Amino acid sequence: MPRKLHIHVEEPSMEAFLLELLPRFLDQAIAWQAVNYGSKQQLLARLPMRMMGYARVPAEHRPLSLVLIDRDDDNCVVLKRQVEDACRAAGLRVRNRHDATADFDVVNRIVIEELEAWFFGDANAVERAWPGSGRALRKAAYRDPDAIRGGTHEAFLRVLQGAGHLRGLDRLPKIDVARTMGSLLMPDTNVSPSFGQFWTGLNALLANGQRQTNG
Repeated sequence: MPRKLHIHVEEPSMEAFLLELLPRFLDQAIAWQAVNYGSKQQLLARLPMRMMGYARVPAEHRPLSLVLIDRDDDNCVVLKRQVEDACRAAGLRVRNRHDATADFDVVNRIVIEELEAWFFGDANAVERAWPGSGRALRKAAYRDPDAIRGGTHEAFLRVLQGAGHLRGLDRLPKIDVARTMGSLLMPDTNVSPSFGQFWTGLNALLANGQRQTNG
């Protein structure tokens, strides 16, 4: 039986996105769940103790863990090292990019800079959900989703309102938008490097877990 997959997220919109996206692509035999900490601060505070609990479970039954955390204004390298150090201190094996043959329990990924950057990476999905908005995502300012600064969810709202959608709102309805994009986004054509790293890491984690299970 495949090992369970736990995806650790910091807020409800990422959970909503994954609940729509992953059933479209994951093998139905894979049991998975999102572990929502409610905030970035809570994820960083509570993750070490949860990892210690996982480390006490025999390796063949231990949940595989994918940790997703927004970069926001943090230093990407420092933030990722903080999360990986917590996992290693607990006694878990973190993916080693220098040794592709080594077994691992955990993959850590930084979302640059927020979930909505991933939406900018799929103009076709955005156009399907909100007709007329996809054209704006092809402008020079948005061609590199991971380079958008100043809040990607604010930028995404401006794009949708510019096409006549969500008029009158001063904040993006993040959970509803995340559900919609999770149901439409196509991983193989998404141009956000951050999303690509997430998707590659997820598939590497599942493949590694399957290899360990099969012995």
